[in-house]
Amino acid sequence: MGQVPEITVRRARPSDAERIAAFVNRARPQGKRVTREAVVARLGKVGFLIAEADGEIVGLLGWQVENLIARVADFMISPNRYRVTAGHALLTTMEQAAHELQAEAAILFVPADIPREVLAFWEAFGYGFREVASLPRAWREAAREAYPAGEWVVLKQLRQDRVLRPM
Repeated sequence: MGQVPEITVRRARPSDAERIAAFVNRARPQGKRVTREAVVARLGKVGFLIAEADGEIVGLLGWQVENLIARVADFMISPNRYRVTAGHALLTTMEQAAHELQAEAAILFVPADIPREVLAFWEAFGYGFREVASLPRAWREAAREAYPAGEWVVLKQLRQDRVLRPM
């Protein structure tokens, strides 16, 4: 078995939109086709981090920070052999940037019937499966605002010292 190439992570730029669209379409051949224009529009709403190996995109993480919560909006890795290395690189980069922005937690909305292997992936990086109703009030409100129908999240607390008063 060959070695997995080194993974590099960087922030996406509008000039990456064509490559991002091609990556998403390659990773989800049965899904709705994504255009360059759709990627550019999405970049106006979330920040993208790109994981690359040998100059090729192998992972993508879309995220935003609001009300001290980092929300993972998009997460995709392909091919599967990069799942752990690209996943670790993307999440570490996002968490470091979120910490700099004073985020208290990182969350990703998931269905209640999340497959065990998907949950195990997130748990390996320190995330836990939590019911939105069980979250601290500020986190619960941020979760409900972002995704009103969401009942479950995978969550990782990024700061031990929570902000209890507005800054």
